Amino acid sequence: MRELEERMRHDGAVRPSNVLKVDSFLNHGCDMQLYQHMADEWARRLAGEKVDKVLTIETSGIGLACVTALALGCPTVVFARKKESQNLQGSQWRTSVHSYTHNRDYTVVVEKKLLNPNERIVIVDDFLANGSAAEGLLDLCKQAHAEVVAMCFAIEKSFQPGRNILCEQGIRVESLARISSMDATTGEITFISDESEA
Repeated sequence: MRELEERMRHDGAVRPSNVLKVDSFLNHGCDMQLYQHMADEWARRLAGEKVDKVLTIETSGIGLACVTALALGCPTVVFARKKESQNLQGSQWRTSVHSYTHNRDYTVVVEKKLLNPNERIVIVDDFLANGSAAEGLLDLCKQAHAEVVAMCFAIEKSFQPGRNILCEQGIRVESLARISSMDATTGEITFISDESEA
């Protein structure tokens, strides 16, 4: 999605260790017009698919998931929690994910009543890199016997293994900006779309 790529080049910042800061418009400050355009693009790509719920993980994915659910005409967004809460009652689907950003493992949970057998789920998140969070969300759906229609990511670091891990499991991946390389010294971001146009 050219609009997102240009915004990343203009307002994003490449840091060492393959870190890309996009907090001014994507995952701390939220540009709602951009969110709407991203959601509309996913709705276009998923046209004709029946979607019962959108699933994400707290916190960066929540806003994007909500706008996407509206664009899909989907009534419900569920987000997996990274920490226990006294508000969570009853039995839960649970899995473990590793955060490479924070270098720690999290147990993520969703109340069982919120993910049900045969529901058709679209998973939405801000980033796909190593795929740990994505695999965790996929595992929650498998435990619930829910069907994953697609996994939608704003930004994909295609030079990391996340996409391949998901595709090898037969998962449909819809990423709006696919990065082939980043250079922390120059700040340059190269997208797969750049290479296909060359």
